[in-house]
Formats: sequence, structure tokens, C-alpha cells
Amino acid sequence: MADQYTLNFVNKSSNDWVFCCYQQDPKIGPKDVRSLAWFTKAVAAGSKTKFQWTIDYSFVWSEMGELVPGVIFDATQVMDASTQVDNAITLTRLPNTAFKFVNQTTDPGFTGSLVVNQDKNIPLKTAAVGIGMSGVGTFAVPAQPNIQVSFSPHPTYWVTFGDYITGQVLDIQQVTGKAQVPYATNVFSMWAILSEDNNWTIQSTASVNSHLLAMREQSDSATFMMALHDLGID
Repeated sequence: MADQYTLNFVNKSSNDWVFCCYQQDPKIGPKDVRSLAWFTKAVAAGSKTKFQWTIDYSFVWSEMGELVPGVIFDATQVMDASTQVDNAITLTRLPNTAFKFVNQTTDPGFTGSLVVNQDKNIPLKTAAVGIGMSGVGTFAVPAQPNIQVSFSPHPTYWVTFGDYITGQVLDIQQVTGKAQVPYATNVFSMWAILSEDNNWTIQSTASVNSHLLAMREQSDSATFMMALHDLGID
């Protein structure tokens, strides 16, 4: 079973915000790739929420017109995939004008990558194709005829806040109020805390536990929630 990752959002600001988690990957492959708003949720001032996922990849496409910042990538089809097996697929357009993934296979020449072959029937500026994680789109490129696109995922996770919708195409250079959430090896739970002055504090659950152990040297009654409060996270 794949490891489950957890990201806890805490809104300690005085504003109600939509929290957004997205991925970046400068080594993903395609030059025209766009990051998508992966997880979004409205979080009122003084409250918190939780986002959980596993690293399970998929192929995704959306008939959405041009892939430009601000538009919504709403995946019409999601096909489970892996960078080791079932790592290649073809996007076609049927005679009735419906797009469809076909011929999923394992391509040993692209082990470690996810490959989309687009056949001659794909029109320009009509659809976008990409990859997702845990069933939701993360990266997309404009669909084009007779083009093979290879994604080599090494994602990093980022948070921001504002007015976002899941699937929204992002212009990474224009995203403000962002912070990276670094998941070190064998670290699966993190906290992202937005302060009163709208700055991020990023902590691992492991670091909170370490603080709890230090507190228990002073008092056996110390709890995890007390450690959060002592760190200014709750």
C-alpha cells in the first residue's frame, strides 16, 4: 500500500481564505507545462483543514479550449498509471468528436516517466492533456496532433492562499503568498500555518512531537495539543 501523506492547514490570520496546494517540478519535461491548483478549500479565520494523498499517478485530459492561466482544467477522463508499468497511453479524437484515451501500455524505453502519444486526430487549441496524482490533475500541456509528451515527475509541494478553484491553471511566476512544504525522506505529515500577518510557518508533525517530548521532561501531563499551542500552531 502506498504511503499516505498529510498536510494540515491552519488559518491564524484575520481573513477567510481559500487555501491552495499545488505542485512544481522544474524537471518535469515539457517546456509548456502548467501547474494546476491541486487541492483548494475555503478555511475561515481561526479554523483548520486537512489534505491527504498518496503518490498514485494518472493520465488526465480536459476539453477546455486554450490552456491559459485562470481557466479551469476539469478532467473528463482519468486513467491510473505508474512510472514503471502502464506508463504510456494515446490520446485520440473519435469520429463523433469525442476525445478518448486508448492503448495504454508499458513502454520500457520510458521507465520512470509517463508518456502521452497524441495522434493525428487531435485539433489545436481545443483540449489539454497531462498527469495527476491521487486522482486529481497536477500538470497539463496543450493537446497537439502527432506530438509525444513525456512527463518525468519529481514533484515539490507548495501552498498559497487567495481565491482559487481546484483545477485552475496557474501562472507560477504570478502566484504570491506562497511557501514550499518540504517532505523529507520518511516524513509524511506536515503543518502549514498562516499567521496573523499572512506569513507561512511550516512544521513537520515530527518536530511537534519532539517539542512534546521536551515539554514532558517538565510535565508528564503535556499533550500534543499543548505542544501545538506552545509552538503557536493551534
